Amino acid sequence: MKILFLILLSLALNAGDILTSYRTGGSKDFEKQMDLELTKNDYWNRYLETVDTTFGYLEDFSSVLTCNVEKSSLTLYKQNKNQKFEVAKDYDAFTGKIKGEKIKEGDLRTPLGVYQITKKLSKVDTFYGPLALVTSYPNTYDRYRGRDGSGIWIHGLPTNQARDDYTKGCIAINNSSLECLDKRIDIDKTLLIISASATKKDVSKKLLADVLAQLYLWRYTWLYNDTQGYLNFYSPDFVREDGMDYSSFINYKKRVFSKAEKKTIIFNNINVVPYPNLPDTYQITFKEFYSSATVNFTGNKTLIAKLTKDNKIKIFTEN
Repeated sequence: MKILFLILLSLALNAGDILTSYRTGGSKDFEKQMDLELTKNDYWNRYLETVDTTFGYLEDFSSVLTCNVEKSSLTLYKQNKNQKFEVAKDYDAFTGKIKGEKIKEGDLRTPLGVYQITKKLSKVDTFYGPLALVTSYPNTYDRYRGRDGSGIWIHGLPTNQARDDYTKGCIAINNSSLECLDKRIDIDKTLLIISASATKKDVSKKLLADVLAQLYLWRYTWLYNDTQGYLNFYSPDFVREDGMDYSSFINYKKRVFSKAEKKTIIFNNINVVPYPNLPDTYQITFKEFYSSATVNFTGNKTLIAKLTKDNKIKIFTEN
């Protein structure tokens, strides 16, 4: 079975070079060639040909909720049997009293960004209707920009009292719609995109291929201990989510790379989404499996990066 797998991979790529490498250098050289192939735009351009990129590249989400703050609307998209996103339902919504970027607690603005639904609250005050869906605000990028506050929900309307036609920052829809939405989605598989206006759709496959190739080139430099190549991916204004600044991060990574440890790095559940209202900026999330002689880690990773004019990514925050 393993031999068949190697042959199929070789036929799909440059069979002569790869088989020669495997024959003369064994599986390690073969793996390195495979890792290098994943850094090439040609591979990702071919791979994305049949992938629905309506909202970006999504491995981990089968439903997408988009909120247009300007029009106070919420739209649910779901994958059909052909794995294509299509509109399942449009909802009229209430959003924050004041439009624009949310900056701090109590500013009455609905945040703009890319979020997940972290949990469902089945028992809430009657002011919020029958239930509430809790969002991941503030996310990694919000914290990088110093945004604070919490408690941004998708919730219903008061069951026994009047209310204003706006919220303090949440997204509210009528109660029957909320209950219907709750039945239609798996909250662990639902992405929420909140934009000042209409959410960008039909994302360029070429740009996504650029980002994915760069993501795997970042991994390649990390995997094979190319210190400078790895550090070149980071913007001088980088700040890690725990507050580590660019200079401290560089020194820390140089110490780590100096060990020259052999490591395994695997990315699963990759999602690349253009960040609302920010040109050339992407939220990249994935599940990371990392193993070396001194560290074993399995967990979720987020990168916020800009795609430069020469098709390179510059990471300016990560968790």
